[in-house]
Amino acid sequence: MVNYINTAPIYEIWKRTVRHKRWQVTEAAPSTLCRMLAAGDLDIGVVSCYEYSRRPELYRILDDLSISANGPVGSVFLFSRLPMTELDGAQVLLSNQSETSAALVKVILEEFVGVRPAYSTGEACGEDGRNASAVLAIGDDALRLLHAGQYPFQYDLGEIWKQETGLPFVFAVFAVREEYCRDHARELAEIHRAFLRCRARGREELFSICERVAPRIPMPCENCYAYLRAIEHDLGPEKQLALEKFFGYLIARGEAPEAALPLKIQGLPDE
Repeated sequence: MVNYINTAPIYEIWKRTVRHKRWQVTEAAPSTLCRMLAAGDLDIGVVSCYEYSRRPELYRILDDLSISANGPVGSVFLFSRLPMTELDGAQVLLSNQSETSAALVKVILEEFVGVRPAYSTGEACGEDGRNASAVLAIGDDALRLLHAGQYPFQYDLGEIWKQETGLPFVFAVFAVREEYCRDHARELAEIHRAFLRCRARGREELFSICERVAPRIPMPCENCYAYLRAIEHDLGPEKQLALEKFFGYLIARGEAPEAALPLKIQGLPDE
């Protein structure tokens, strides 16, 4: 499970209500979870959609679950000292915590805006970003930089993607290794239903969840509530189309194999 507050509407309920001796949860940044899932150290992971696109033969995607936004996401930003149109050849630091967001900012800058910066990778809130013209930050780091207000230009990547494509953007999927789907179908269905049940209850208890998690940033509870209301956790047809659109860019850019399409969606068995 990603250790950002954008999973709180599901994960806070999971921690309180799900008790199963066989189900062990690992909390980590997206990049760590991607490595663990690819290596077989995890069976299921809330991982970047980029991880699925890069190794589609290893995974299926759990139906109707994601971390996504239909417009501004509020926690995936390019913070810049220059307008985006002036970043050609400039130093842009990419967060080392999410390959999806790094790939997305490259699509936006190179395909939509038409500039080609010089990229490096590092800690968005650390020393690495001090000499960069722009910094890609995600999750809780982005919320902290947004609150600090030290960059004159703050570009929400979900908002730009929506403006350019008319589609939502799916930042993370709930990916399952193929062998677990094959060998533990009944248990996987239990876990899948538990995620959906937690999501439904999380929507009902969103304000109280915000009261618990907002101090982690820290940010006012009201701001946290507005942010988490904009984060979506479904994966309906439009969001599957959005994934296909993004994967099409990745395939064309040589960053993903053609086997990334069509999507492999793991649904629930009929009751």
